[in-house]
Order: sequence, then C-alpha cells, then structure tokens
Amino acid sequence: MARFAVVGGGITGLTAAHTLAAAGADVVVHDAAPTAGGKIRTSPFGGIPIDEAADAFLIRTPEVLDLVAELGLDDQLVHPTGAGAAVWHEGLHRIPTGLVLGVPGDLRPLLRSGLISPRGVLRAGLDLVLPRSDLAGDSIGTYVRQRLGRQVHERLVDALVGSIYAADTDRFSLAEVPQLSALAHRHRSLLLAARATRRAAVSGGPRGAQEHERPIFAGLRDGTGVLVEALAASVTSSGGELRTGAAVGSVTASGGSLRVDGEPVDGVVLAAPARATAPLLAESAPAAAELLAHVHHVDVVMVCLRLPAADWPERLHGLSGYLVPKPHQRLVTAASFGSQKWAHWRPGDGSQVVRVSLGRDGLPVDHLDDDAAVTAAVDELGRHLDLAVRPIEVRVTRWAAAFPQYRPYHRAWVDAVRAALPAGVVAGGASFDGIGIPACVRQGRQLAESLLERARP
Repeated sequence: MARFAVVGGGITGLTAAHTLAAAGADVVVHDAAPTAGGKIRTSPFGGIPIDEAADAFLIRTPEVLDLVAELGLDDQLVHPTGAGAAVWHEGLHRIPTGLVLGVPGDLRPLLRSGLISPRGVLRAGLDLVLPRSDLAGDSIGTYVRQRLGRQVHERLVDALVGSIYAADTDRFSLAEVPQLSALAHRHRSLLLAARATRRAAVSGGPRGAQEHERPIFAGLRDGTGVLVEALAASVTSSGGELRTGAAVGSVTASGGSLRVDGEPVDGVVLAAPARATAPLLAESAPAAAELLAHVHHVDVVMVCLRLPAADWPERLHGLSGYLVPKPHQRLVTAASFGSQKWAHWRPGDGSQVVRVSLGRDGLPVDHLDDDAAVTAAVDELGRHLDLAVRPIEVRVTRWAAAFPQYRPYHRAWVDAVRAALPAGVVAGGASFDGIGIPACVRQGRQLAESLLERARP
C-alpha cells in the first residue's frame, strides 16, 4: 500500500487526503493548528452556526457540488435569499445589474445607479472604440482603467475583486482572476465581452428561468465547517490519520526516497500556505523554498455583530451587504448583512447578524487588538449606514496571513516552484491556483490524482 503525507489540513489538503484514502492509499495529514479546516470555520453565534470566514461557494463549476454529494451532505445545501448588494460612495448605491465581476455589459443600469457619474459612464463607453489593450502588464487595475476609466474600476471592479481577494488590484494578476481574464481575451472591447458573457449565461440556463432565479452560490445550512468535518471523518474512516497540533519540521528527498520528519513516504502533498511551507524544503529543494518564502500574505479581521431587531431600519431590508471602495476605506472593506443574505441566519428574536471585514493588501490590521477592531467596525458601520450600532453580541476572528496575493506574472512563479520540487512532492492550495473553495477542492483532487498516477506500477 502506497503511503502519502499531506502537509496542511485545510480544504485543499483534506480533499487530497480524502481522494488518496478513497483510492486505498495510506494517508497521514499533518496540521500545525489544533483543529483541521484551515481558513474554514463555523461556530455558534446568536444561537445558530455562523461561519467565521467563507460562507458560500460558486456552483457554476461542479467541484464542490460533486464533493458534497460524495460526502452525503446534499441535504445541507442552501442558497442565498437573492437580496442585492450595494457599494458605499457617499451613501449606499445598489450594484447595477448586468455586471461580470464588476464589468458592465450595458451602460444604462450604470447611469441609473447613481454610483457612476454621467462623465464616468461616458468614459466607460470609450471602451467600445478604443483599440485592443496590451495585456502584457498583467495588472487588473491598469487594464480596467485603460478600458473603462477610473470610476468603474474604483467603485465596481476594484471594490468587488478587492473584497474577494483582500487585494489592491493594481498589484494583482489579471490572469489569475478567471472571469476577468476570459473577458480580456474574448473581445477587443471589455463591454462587449461582458455583454456576450451575460447573454450566454442567460441562454444556457433552464428553459424559462430568469437570470435572477438561477442561484450562483450555495452554502451549507450548518456552515461550511460541516464540509471539512465530513472530509476529516472520511479520511479517518478510510484508515487515514489526522495529526493536528503537529507542525512538520522537514520534507527531505535523497536517493529517490522521501521523508517527512524522518518518516518514509511515497509522495507528499504540500497544501499549507506558501511561506509556512518554505522552511520545510530548505534542505532538499532550496530553490523552491526561496520562491515560496517571498509570497506576500495579507491579514484580515472579521468582526461579527448581532444587532437588535428594533435598531434595524426598514430601508436596509432587501440588502445583503455593501462594499467600500478604497478611497473611502479607513479599516472596513465590506459588510455582509448575514441575516438578510441567508434565511437560516435569522435568530429567533429577530436580531440581525452582520459580518464586517477589516484589512486588505496595503491596509494592515495586525496592530489592532480585539477592542480596537470592534470599535472600528461599529464606528464605520454606523457612519456608512447612518445608524446607531449597539451590538448585543460580538465575535472577533483574526485570520493571520489569510490571503496570498497573486502579483502580476503569478503563473510564472507557480511554474517555477513546481519545477523546483523533488520528484514525488506536489504543491497547491490558496497560494497557487485560486483561493475559493471550488478552486481549492479542484487542486486537492488534482494533486492526489497526480501522486496516485505516479505510484501506479
């Protein structure tokens, strides 16, 4: 029986271990944290399970839905309510319809939204006549401003992408955001590419279904933590071992043999954050270790607030939350109105669960203690919503080095790291090929399958 080690017990590592164990391999998962799950965690808040990080996943691709079915979690699937999101720019503005990750396919909703000035809309329209832009710089900010101007970039594209990746899009790879990259390569005009993409999405849906009726996201009723719990249970029930609170010290390769902290293995999956992985390879793969050590990771803080029903105004009903463009950011980058986004996040007393995100690339929050983080969240939420914010329950979650930053030409870095790894060692996870749950599940599968293929006689 082939024996494999998985370093990192997040969603990528657990998916890889689950795939290996299901194929009959002997698997040991090593994780330095006291519990598995990585950046996925769910805990009680307001008497109901509330996610402390990711609360949803895209379902346009099958990776997570297939895994959910495989683990017998189909009855846990839930979808958002359909409440719309907003952007805060001197007040809340509903995000216009017809966008593809912030890129408009129609200028009329943009003008009606009040978020973009008439002059900004005219500037965006120049995209229709501008020659094709050079993509060699691989910067989202540079490309989108060239095509659509400052306002659309700042108030829509950067606000959306920056929120997803905790990023400064001027320093983030266009090639590593699949939806934007596809638009940039599809057509000379970004507007026309977005329009064609939206039309294809509508025509490809169920017969007679309107676009707003087809869910894009799903979650799990008892929280995304259920997924990692089920994966961990699957690994151990198949004979695998899960070692938590046990950091790995070294991965060595010599004479064609591999060892993890001295234990011989037939293959290794490296699924921990890049900078945490680097020291493990210092002896056996110094070039890979050097590359891994230079990845920049961003800290974020999530402040969860429960607000009394009587304090929540009618004017905010029907909203799932809002984004804050960079020029307006102090510490808060976004707020999610969880009880309006998810029907199952509604406490019995009618109170509102609100999750407030602080920090991004270029906006550090590691200096804040919990009291300062809560104060910032309460003050800024109150200012944005013109509301007296008086929480009856508070929870602070600190995610250190949570978001790896995909700098321009990130793909060249990925290729260089993988080329420098010893035979039988594979690497992936959020630092490599996408941070979302579907991307990490896909990577976990692929990493496991590559080791299984190598181990076959």
